Order: sequence, then C-alpha cells, then structure tokens
Amino acid sequence: QVQLVESGGGLVQAGGSLRLSCAASGRSISSYTMDWFRQAPGKEREFVAAISWSGVGTSYADSVKGRFTISRDNAKNMVYLQMNSLKPEDTAVYYCAASSSTWMWGTWKDYDMNYWGKGTLVTVSS
Repeated sequence: QVQLVESGGGLVQAGGSLRLSCAASGRSISSYTMDWFRQAPGKEREFVAAISWSGVGTSYADSVKGRFTISRDNAKNMVYLQMNSLKPEDTAVYYCAASSSTWMWGTWKDYDMNYWGKGTLVTVSS
C-alpha cells in the first residue's frame, strides 16, 4: 500500500505561484508513475500532470502547459507540482496519485491510478 499526503495549497492572487508537495509512505514510489489531478467546484476531476518513474518523461494538460512543472525525488519519496502564473480557473482541490501502469505520453485517467491522496485546496483570487 502507498499512502499519499498533499501539502502546499492555499490562497494566492492571480499571477502568483505555489508549490505543491506530495509525501509518499508505505513503500517506495520509485517504480510508479506519479500524477497530479484537480477538481474544481461543480466539475469533474481532471488530469493536470504526470511524471514517469525516472523523471525523464513528463506530460501536462494543455491548460497548464508552460505554467506548471511536475518533478519528483525518489530518494525522498516525494513528488512536487510547481505552479506559476496562476489563474482563477486553477482554483481546485489538487490530488496526488500513483499508477503502476507503464508510462505513456498524453492524458492520464482516474482509472489508471492505484493510489490517491486526500487533496489540498488551491484558491486563486482575481
């Protein structure tokens, strides 16, 4: 079992930055693809970013490409999401997730994930 705990959310003004962290425990995540998803009020959960087990492969939703950067530190069992140039439409609960599926380019789906965190709220004010 893998337990995931997100942190780093909060209130930020439009144009600002936040860095989300995801701490994993229970077992090493070094063999897992790690993802970030988000769910805005009244909307379905959506894919944000993914990173391969080695960190070489990354994939982003079009809505965050060029503004968000996903990274990982397998030695620390951590995953990060650096969010820059934040917009009000980025307001959502952000979830960290782990997948044992083979790395693939493009958008990942909820059903690809094996483990989920409980989320951290990001609010971007205009």
